[in-house]
Formats: sequence, C-alpha cells, structure tokens
Amino acid sequence: MQDWNPELYLQFSAERTRPAQELVARIASRASVRQVYDLGCGPGNSTELLRKAWPQAKITGIDTSPAMLEKARRALPDCDFIEEDAELWRPQSEPDLIYANASLQWLPDHPSLFPRLASLLAPQGMLAVQMPDNWEEPTHAAMRTVAKAMGMTVKEREPLLTVENYYDLLSQAGCELDIWRTTYFHLLPSVDAVVDWLRSTGLRPFLDALDETGEERFLERYRLLLSQHYLPRRDGRLLLAFPRLFIVAHKK
Repeated sequence: MQDWNPELYLQFSAERTRPAQELVARIASRASVRQVYDLGCGPGNSTELLRKAWPQAKITGIDTSPAMLEKARRALPDCDFIEEDAELWRPQSEPDLIYANASLQWLPDHPSLFPRLASLLAPQGMLAVQMPDNWEEPTHAAMRTVAKAMGMTVKEREPLLTVENYYDLLSQAGCELDIWRTTYFHLLPSVDAVVDWLRSTGLRPFLDALDETGEERFLERYRLLLSQHYLPRRDGRLLLAFPRLFIVAHKK
C-alpha cells in the first residue's frame, strides 16, 4: 500500500484519540512503568498520552510509515521512533508496557501474534490493546460489496477473533485479562465525512488498487451504499457507530 497520510488521518484526531485516552486511563495507575513501546504509533497522538502518563519512562514508537514517523518525531523529540514492522518486532529489553492503539487489527495471525507479544513482556508487564471491531459494520461491509461488484480482489485486514479466543490465548500465555467493548457514536456532518474518515484507514487497501478513474467509480458506488445506511438525524448530522475492542493483559 501507499504510505499513510498523517494530515488526512488527523482530520478526526479527537475521535481517534479518545479510545487511546480511555485505554491509558485504565492502566495509568501503574507507577513502575520504565520501558514502553507504542506499536503502530502513527503520528504520535497515542505516544503523547504515554509520555504524559509516565514522564520518566523510556518511550519508543514503532511504525512502518515514514510519513507518520516524521510527524511523530517533530511532535515528540524526547521519544524514540523506529521504522519497523510490528509483526516482526522484538525489543532489545523486556518492556513493562506494550501499547497498541488501533494498529494490531492490520496484522495477520492473531493466534500467534498475541501470545508472542505477551511473551516479550517483563514480569508483571502489561499488553494494552485497542482495535476497531467494525469489520461487519455497514462502512466495511459496503467496501467489500463494491469491490465484489467491480471484480476486485483485495487483501484487506481480517476480522477480529472472538473475545473468548483472545481470553484463551492470553490466559494460556500467563496473563490476567481485562476485556471490554465500547461502541462510540460519532456525529459527522455528511456521508462525505464518513468517506473522509475511512480514506485514511479502512478504504486504503481498496483505493490503492485502483487508478484515478477506478477510484472515482468505487467511491461513487460506496457513497450510495453508505447513504442508505447512515440517514441524517433531525439536525442534519449522521451518527457513525464505531465499535472498539479493548484488551489489557497483565503478565503474572
């Protein structure tokens, strides 16, 4: 895929950062955090929360996007940022906290990935994860519908495992679990705003496979399907339901 667009991603920075804030708030009482890795740190909006929660810790952001990392380095010069694939990443020392906000859903083979991440933690360390759980929402079902109608074969992200699967994987890896799901209802002005939100995330694998003409055709069909699902409320705005899964695994 093409590189991520930090400016497009940050158009909805308040909505994207809120789950990251709530995940940090759940674990911020831990005072002994010295080594933190932010997997899929993006432009640093989640890394900044970690810096505020643990100002004395060594914090390192990991991402594959040069554009996102450049933005993060400018915003947080006192943190380290490394261009690396989180799927293959191994820390030099055992971290007290591995934090992953809206990133692990892009990686395959969660039955192997999650136990591997837990195994990297220091004793009493934590794995804190938030992932969009919207694979079956109209926003994402419509992407697949349009792609099929256009004869496209696209390698997109996989649906999440069940809560029970994540619990079994991580409990068998020696962790105590805190798991919850939250559905946010974001107020957006129009269907075009929904498309703008998704152009920087879920739509990327589909649009990157198309030329300019194909992208226009895809988005025209996609907007039509969205308009059938996301109807204006009485004030003219739309409610975008956005489920997210949270997991905090505390290594015994």
